[in-house]
This record gives sequence, C-alpha cells and structure tokens, in this order.
Amino acid sequence: MKKVLVLGVAAVQMDAILQLKEMGIKTYACAQANDGPGSKVADHFELINFIDEDKVIELINNQEIDCVYSVGSDIAMPISTAISEKMGLPYFVTSRTAKICNNKNQMRDFFGNNFKGNVRYQILENSSTEITLDYPFIMKPSDSQGQRGVRLINNFSEFSSHFQESKNYSRSGLVIIEEYVTGPELSVNAYVVDGEVAFMVPSDREVWPQFDGGLIHKHVVPSKILNDELNENLKDLVFRTAKKLGVVNGPLYFQIKISNNEPYIIEVTPRLDGCHMWNLLKYYTGVNLIKLTFEHLLFENTDELKNYKEPNSEYILEFICEVPHKQVDYSEYTIPSNVLSTMNYYNNGDFIRPINGKLEKIGYFIIKNNR
Repeated sequence: MKKVLVLGVAAVQMDAILQLKEMGIKTYACAQANDGPGSKVADHFELINFIDEDKVIELINNQEIDCVYSVGSDIAMPISTAISEKMGLPYFVTSRTAKICNNKNQMRDFFGNNFKGNVRYQILENSSTEITLDYPFIMKPSDSQGQRGVRLINNFSEFSSHFQESKNYSRSGLVIIEEYVTGPELSVNAYVVDGEVAFMVPSDREVWPQFDGGLIHKHVVPSKILNDELNENLKDLVFRTAKKLGVVNGPLYFQIKISNNEPYIIEVTPRLDGCHMWNLLKYYTGVNLIKLTFEHLLFENTDELKNYKEPNSEYILEFICEVPHKQVDYSEYTIPSNVLSTMNYYNNGDFIRPINGKLEKIGYFIIKNNR
C-alpha cells in the first residue's frame, strides 16, 4: 500500500486526504497545530511544523512514506518539492519553481517586464522608499497567502496607514506594490501533461465588494465574461507561463485580471487552488483534479482526463464568510435548495480564527443552475 504525507490540515488538505483514502492510499498529515479538519480524517497525524524539513524527513524515513505533497498551500509547496528532490520522491516541479511562485517579488522579477501578462511592480523594504507607480495600486506582502495583508491603495495617506500591516504578514519583511488593473477577475485551473495544456477552465472570480484586496466570495462557471478572443489569449498566457516556469506536468492555478480582453497575472502557482475548485469542476466537467493529480504523481496515470464532458449548466461555488473572533452559528445562513455539495469548516460555537483578519471563510456550498 502506498503511503502519502500531506503537509497541512486545513479544509483543502482534508479534500486531498479523503481522495487519497478513497484511492486506497495510507494517509499521513503534519502541521504545527492540531487545528484543522485534515488531522481528524488522516490515518496518522503528527504535530510537526512542516517548515522544519529535518523533522518532516525524519517522519518520512520512520514511516517509509512514498510521497509528500500539499494542496492549496504556497508555503508547503517549496518544502514538499525540496524534500522530494533530496529523497528521490515523486514531484512535478522543482523547488526553485515553487519558491518563485511563493514569493511575489521573485515571481515578478522572474517573468520580467517583457513578459506579456506581467504587471508593473515595485518592491519596498520600508515606507520611506520613493514610490514610482501611479495610484491606485495593490499593496501586498511579498510571501504570504490567503489574501493576508492585501490592500488597494488610493493615495499616500492610505499607503502610510497600511504599509506596516502588509509588512507584518511578510516573512521576508518585503512588501510589493503592483499596478492596479481595472476589470473583472478570473481564476484559471489548468493541468499540464508532457508539456501540453491538457485541461483549462476559466471561472469568474467574484469578490466581496465591501473589502479591498480581492477577498473571494464566489467562483462561477462558465465564465460570463469569456469570449473567443479572451479565451485564446488565456490559452496563450497559460502555455507561455507553464513553459517559462518549466512546468511539464501537473496542475497550475492562476488568479487573473482582465483589461480589454488581455489577461494579467495576479497570482500563479504550480499546485491545486485553495478554494475547493476541484469539486466545482468535477460537477462542471466530470474531471476530478485532485484524483488526477495524485494518480499522475503516484502512478503516472492521467486517465481521469478521459472523463471530460462538455458542460451544459452553470455551477457556483459560494463561500460562507464571517468576521473573525466570534462564535460560529451556521443557523444564521440559508443554504439554497439546489445545493449539490456543502462543507462547514467549524462546529457551531467554535471561535473563528483570523487568517486575513477581515472576513474569514467558514464553509462553502456548490449549486447548479440549469441553462
């Protein structure tokens, strides 16, 4: 029986653990705290901070684990790939690629100003640095995830007020400011096989309008803004990005802004997303991206792609969100009658942990609307 170690125990890692168990794989999980649902469903849980590579390697050796991986975590990806490189375990991308995508200033530098789809940017170590971008711009930590410390900055006063907040979320102490692209947002889930983009689905990314920084509310497929020209431009961007990053096999996830049918990269990462999009896209296309990822990684099997079907309905993944530091009460929320799938991240009465500090995900549901 194969053994897989999943780094992290959040709800997205629980998705991976449950899929692995369904495939007959023995599952292990580790995290610095036993505070996520993944630890409850894994066959074995170890209280290990996964950024401690030596401790993770010790666990892998002691348990004779065949593969280490993660879902939805930029922090975990460079660690899992570095360990896999050292130990001869299977992996899709190099640790260098994973590190580039985990660090926003490295990502912008890597693509460079001549890469079509990259946005203008500036890296700041302190708030006294002269700003060369025009207002408004997006300010974010260089190496965090989950929309932590992300702000839309309209003027110098807002920059001065919020700079330290963004810096506090940055492990490197660096802040990046990026040209603000006006226009709708898309997510793109793609999958690469032998250097070819074998799967690509854009989805409308609807955010909470009362919060800046792009806090996600809904993902909608099919995209309402997609047209033939934009679709071709997206395919071109996904292919060029995969080639530039050296992604020959495995998943790619993009957060993209659209302006005049031109896509601009906000985030790109060589992993499955952190929004349970595999579940939405399984209903929409018939392809289970988590299953595909692990079958490909463990057995070099991509037969899951054969399950693709032409979509004929609208599907929506909507997050249930609440402010942090309060008790959860799911009775306050009404789930539609046409729900296909739902998940609560907490038990009633639990206190909501701060992640982005503004509006936290406490669950989600998926609905289908016939067209």
